[in-house]
Amino acid sequence: MIEIPSDLHKDLVPLAFLLGNWAGAGVHDFPGSEKCNFGQEVSFTHDGRDFLEYHSHTWVLDSEGNKVRPLETESGYWRIDADRKVEVTMVRDDGVVEVWYGEMAHKKPQIDIATDAVARTAASGPYSGGKRLYGYVKSDLMWVGEKQTPEVPLRPYMSAQLKKVVSPEDVERWAKALPDDLPDDGIAFFK
Repeated sequence: MIEIPSDLHKDLVPLAFLLGNWAGAGVHDFPGSEKCNFGQEVSFTHDGRDFLEYHSHTWVLDSEGNKVRPLETESGYWRIDADRKVEVTMVRDDGVVEVWYGEMAHKKPQIDIATDAVARTAASGPYSGGKRLYGYVKSDLMWVGEKQTPEVPLRPYMSAQLKKVVSPEDVERWAKALPDDLPDDGIAFFK
């Protein structure tokens, strides 16, 4: 269910499907790196201004799904304009700062972005840009990332399927919003 908070900045309504906390798993595979399954937690929040705040933490999973060690962490800010053009500023734990531009698909919750500018610290590994596709599919947040380095052309390297994390406060709010005339046995509700 996509909820649009009453205090969400009006320009961000098209991005409302991203809001909340998400968790799931995916696959990481890039030449020169360990191929692995990973877990991920993502949050998109807002404070009433014209951007979403973004945080993502990923970690390597073992064959039984247990956390082994951190993989990547990134934070950033997402904006969208009246023409559905999206801009993202992002900083990653490996010493990379990026500016991404793209657009939201027409009449569907899907965003396609690509790097426009990349800055790297001396400690970061080789990286020259990337592309990402985010989509809201059957109540899940799905994404795929592509990456390129001076040695490796642009290719997919990470993808994940994330489920919305529901808090006790969400359940309480939804319960209070239920109509007073629900049937007592629960079965009649479906008749």
